[in-house]
Amino acid sequence: MDIINILPDSVANQIAAGEVVDRPAGAVKELLENAMDAGAKQIDLVVKDAGRTLLQVTDNGCGMSESDARLCFERHATSKIHRADDLFAIHTMGFRGEALASIAAIAQVELRTRLTGSDLGTQVCIEGSHIVSQQPVACPEGTTMAVKNLFYNVPARRNFLKRDSVELGHIEEVFRRITLIHYDIGFSFVSNGRTLYDLRPGSMLGRIAGLFGAAYKERMYAVDEDTDLVRIHGFVSRPEFGRKTRGEQYIFVNGRFIKHPSLSAAVERAYGDLLPDRTYPSYFIGLTVDPSRIDVNIHPTKTEVKFADDHALFAVLRSAVKRAIGQFSLATELGFDTPDEFNIGPAPQGYIPRQPHVSYNENYNPFHPTPTQTRLTLESLKPYDDRDSRAGRDLDDLDDQPTAAPQARPQQERDELKAPCILLQGRYIVTAISSGLALIDRHRAMERILYDRLSSRRQTADSQTLLFPVDCRFSAADAELLGEMLPELKQYGFEITPRDNTTFVATAIPSDLSTDDLQTLLDQMLVDSKGAAMQRFNDRSQSLCASLARQMASRHAAPTSQEEMQQTVADLFACPMADTTPSGKRIITIVKPEELLR
Repeated sequence: MDIINILPDSVANQIAAGEVVDRPAGAVKELLENAMDAGAKQIDLVVKDAGRTLLQVTDNGCGMSESDARLCFERHATSKIHRADDLFAIHTMGFRGEALASIAAIAQVELRTRLTGSDLGTQVCIEGSHIVSQQPVACPEGTTMAVKNLFYNVPARRNFLKRDSVELGHIEEVFRRITLIHYDIGFSFVSNGRTLYDLRPGSMLGRIAGLFGAAYKERMYAVDEDTDLVRIHGFVSRPEFGRKTRGEQYIFVNGRFIKHPSLSAAVERAYGDLLPDRTYPSYFIGLTVDPSRIDVNIHPTKTEVKFADDHALFAVLRSAVKRAIGQFSLATELGFDTPDEFNIGPAPQGYIPRQPHVSYNENYNPFHPTPTQTRLTLESLKPYDDRDSRAGRDLDDLDDQPTAAPQARPQQERDELKAPCILLQGRYIVTAISSGLALIDRHRAMERILYDRLSSRRQTADSQTLLFPVDCRFSAADAELLGEMLPELKQYGFEITPRDNTTFVATAIPSDLSTDDLQTLLDQMLVDSKGAAMQRFNDRSQSLCASLARQMASRHAAPTSQEEMQQTVADLFACPMADTTPSGKRIITIVKPEELLR
């Protein structure tokens, strides 16, 4: 009996939609790219309920004829590819011919288009790949594509969509990726009747400022390089404006946003030691390469590409960024203020030079080191041969290995928390307990301690009123998410109010926080709230508490005395869940006596 059959077009289109339109942002990307390929100089995006209810893109491009308006919804229908060789000389954005067919398979679509020079336009209505109506209509030149009730016939996929603030964030990221490099086109973005962006055509730096704030005009260095291999144009951030996250990093090839680890590494390595540890630059860089030297057709979303000259591109890009950083007045910005003691010139009459003074500890005896002077290496903590031993692994490999819920610790062990401590590598506290040698990650220990403290004093958190309120600016989607979080933030001592669509004013913060990096702290809390690690908490208040504790712990200074280390250990073991951080990462590793004997 024959069991193989050909799928109906409606089913095939729904399967294809899984690659093209996995969420509303995927549909937005395809519609915006089609509008640009139509030669539009103004494109307007309107969304309702983060795209669930409506996604609408209007452009003033060339429009379509009556027959093209119907044919564009067929699979593999495209005006951009005619033969296989065209795949290696692609200059357009969308070219596969699957986007509109996929969108029409999972939504109710209304197309209104008028060809340039025509008196009347065409309206086509489609539901789930089936054409409901087609008729002439009066409309402006160009095209309006309205996608309504996305995934209305695929409820399982609709149920997997995240909350509106998260989905709007994905749409906004797609909007940024497209508008950043196409700065010669005007764009607008309206969400639920509120204008988030209104971008006029102009320069790339002006577009960056329009998307991320006017302050970015003063934070950027221009990168400009032209070689036989590649043309590079864009901007990189000044070293002092490095960020704790990699969010504002964009590389484009021939007008298309791409993800390429090698090119990203080239930019970051150009900074050398100018950036502090775990700090990343912002960059917005466009590359123009011969299309025949790249392959953009290796991934459905076309964000991954292959270059024929990877290593050469890496070297050119790194050199271009390095030269830009060095070229723009680094020497003058560093200051090089010479202290008075080094001003060489004729000495005043009667001048007597100051005698040098050296401080030293008269009681120091190298043969009687204190516990904090004891040298301890990771190698000395490893068993001779025990692959299953937790102590035999590098400490940094223990990051994401949650442990079972700890048992209550005996009184004897709590009493022994006053044992001498050693600070290892500036991060790990090593101390003896009854069951062996305890290696404690002090960052994670502080995270657990602060989380328990914040949780216990929620609603009554100490707050300090700021003498000078601090302005913090966010992207439109992040601003909407932060607005939802304000009631929970107030519980922990924050007083933050919106000034406009993207700016918030902080008038009070928790008493143990500083205003120096308030923007960075809030940015990271927003990143955490959207991350998968925070989904394990029952409510947003707990998630915010965990994020705030992690940020505060990272800013906590290393202990400098025995008393401080012992207090940290005692505070940790007083926590009900001392073994793991709120997000489930291990804090303590025990090296048992028998492991030390081996």
